[in-house]
Amino acid sequence: MNTKEIVDLNHAYVIDTYGKQRNLALVKGRGTRVQDADGRIYLDFLSGLAVNALGHCHPAVVDALRNQAETLIHVSNLYYIEPQVRLAEALVSHSFASKCFFCNSGAEANEAAIKLARKWGNTSGKGGRIITFRNSFHGRTLATITATGQEKFQRNFQPLVDGFSYASLNDIESVEELADGRTCAILLELVQAEGGVHVASQGFVDSLRRFCEERDLLLILDEVQTGMGRTGRLFAYEHYNLEPDIVTLAKALGGGVPIGAMLAGPKVADVLQPGDHASTFGGNPLASAAALAVLDVLTSDGFLDTAKGLSDYLLGLLGETAKHHAFIKEVRGLGMLIGIEFDWPVKRVVAGCLERGLIVGTAGENVLRLLPPLIATREDMDEAVSVLRSVLEVQKNENAQA
Repeated sequence: MNTKEIVDLNHAYVIDTYGKQRNLALVKGRGTRVQDADGRIYLDFLSGLAVNALGHCHPAVVDALRNQAETLIHVSNLYYIEPQVRLAEALVSHSFASKCFFCNSGAEANEAAIKLARKWGNTSGKGGRIITFRNSFHGRTLATITATGQEKFQRNFQPLVDGFSYASLNDIESVEELADGRTCAILLELVQAEGGVHVASQGFVDSLRRFCEERDLLLILDEVQTGMGRTGRLFAYEHYNLEPDIVTLAKALGGGVPIGAMLAGPKVADVLQPGDHASTFGGNPLASAAALAVLDVLTSDGFLDTAKGLSDYLLGLLGETAKHHAFIKEVRGLGMLIGIEFDWPVKRVVAGCLERGLIVGTAGENVLRLLPPLIATREDMDEAVSVLRSVLEVQKNENAQA
């Protein structure tokens, strides 16, 4: 099928909740490159919204999927599943956690964390209220859009789920003002990716951890986008010398195969009991095999160190680029989760990059978001920045003529 045929079928039969990008239909991928239905090649610096951390069709993931698909694709969680328990063991061995719960997505992982926190709070006499943050994003279910501190995601979906309130990132006093005797947990993204790529400060995180300990509150970290190497460490919390109570994962965990996970520390690992929560497909053999392959690559010797060095290189190139354009307000981020804030909406920059064969994204109206695959090379980054610079020169000339 060509692009027009795919687009026509989409308009006829698919509920379009996404707003497709310029009639782009991607049909093939390898490494950092994807190909559309008309044969054009693109450099992918969006990585399926941080899913394809190992690039497209990584050999280790493909082999794991092929081998598992020939053995056992799915059985119920009513039975023990070897790839699932091996994945849980591997995640625990590389993290703070004691046990894991598996599901299919980041929203589901956050739902599991919310249920666990509320059960813990209600059974310990505290209540089930949870503090989250303005500009956060935690998913598209009713509970997770309520947890999300952005009204645009909640509009027209009332009544929302009760029991959430919103503090301000990097403002510990705003947290302290909201906490009361009914509060059981605080839910935080260490980098607010969808909300504009805002990074939590070390001082704020230190204060938040102390506050949770003083008030006996659970600290839940949403690492759906920051986890699995995106920031240069396996988990973003490692940058902060922090031990949370719960961490949620998805996106890059399966290398493109849907899987989410909730990691629970020793304080709460046994709160959820049979009948409290479930997921039909969560951690099934196929998805768990893919995630094991991803984790093996990410934790191999030198992999994350190399990726961190390349992210520093990319940030340096972008910083130099920003010096030549007054309309760039800031380049910020952590590892290969990067935001470039402009004085004006960045849709035209995204479109200009796409025309030149570079896929990038947004994080709000005025923030360009870059999420390169962790396997990207220095040459890939040089190419991406060269394309971006050419687009910015066009925008600068157009602005001067306006």
